[in-house]
Amino acid sequence: MNLLLSSALGVSVSVSGRAPQAPGAQGEVDQEVVFQGDLQLQYEVLRYQWVATAVIIAALTVVSVILGWWLAGRVLRPIHSVTSTARRLSLSNLHERIAMQGPDDELKELADTFDDMLDRLERSTDAQRRFAANASHELKTPLALDRALLQVAFGELPEELLEARDELLASNSRQHRLIDGLLMLAAAEHTLTNAEPVDLADLARRVLCEYPGATVDLSPALTSGDPVLVERLIANLVENAEKYNDQRRFIAVRTGTGDGGAVVTVENTGQEIAHEVVPSLFEPFRRLTGDRTESVSGAGLGLSIVAAITRVHGGTIDAVPRTGGGLAVTVRLPDRGSA
Repeated sequence: MNLLLSSALGVSVSVSGRAPQAPGAQGEVDQEVVFQGDLQLQYEVLRYQWVATAVIIAALTVVSVILGWWLAGRVLRPIHSVTSTARRLSLSNLHERIAMQGPDDELKELADTFDDMLDRLERSTDAQRRFAANASHELKTPLALDRALLQVAFGELPEELLEARDELLASNSRQHRLIDGLLMLAAAEHTLTNAEPVDLADLARRVLCEYPGATVDLSPALTSGDPVLVERLIANLVENAEKYNDQRRFIAVRTGTGDGGAVVTVENTGQEIAHEVVPSLFEPFRRLTGDRTESVSGAGLGLSIVAAITRVHGGTIDAVPRTGGGLAVTVRLPDRGSA
């Protein structure tokens, strides 16, 4: 538009410059003065027009950006709600739903479909947990009965049968620990319903009563959670450190605060551990030695229970091989204010 105006003004000035004037020198001077005035007027008009255009374009740009941001926010707000809910979900809060309100458009249909999927997933997860808990309870009774029968019936045996009796009792004990571990694992992966203030230092002192040779540095470490599960977490870490120790028998337990959370660290000496092996130690039924059936020292659930309890409390776990052998496991739980 400015270019058209510039062209029109140029034609007008050109025509004005060629207009007939009075003959003589004075007429030529007057014509030149008029022509220069027209050129100046053309320049002023065009300059004003370009400045006005730039100001209008800038204002429209700002208004369009603000209006676009507002409209995009209104349109994308339901998508943000779906995304934040999906990011926040875990096994401990599958009960949450989007429950979007508004017209029956595509976005509400997407949110309702997501809620339906969460319903099915929650029912399936609850059914699996109930099955694991019920199966574990049902198995503990016959195991206890078998152990009692073994102890009573085989109380006095010939020397050649004592080894077989001891093997049977050891196998029974291992199966009992396995069932207890499955029960604890099922409970640890449930929604946290019993949260109260706890001090990791107090729970560690209670656990360490059975390990008088451990090196301790227990500073207050306040958090919120289930005291039974958190104590089990520390006990499993210490038991694992004791079980896989070597002749040095070094165990160190530290509690304190750091990075906005309550921290407990358990270190032990032992065999050399490769960095790539460490993540697999937190999987169920995984042991450092690699066997799944021959060891009667444990069920291979200790560290997986630690990981499950840490997860349900919203914490993090970090394990690092120690120089010279052994492992250092650090669990960080949210402080009392954010837990």
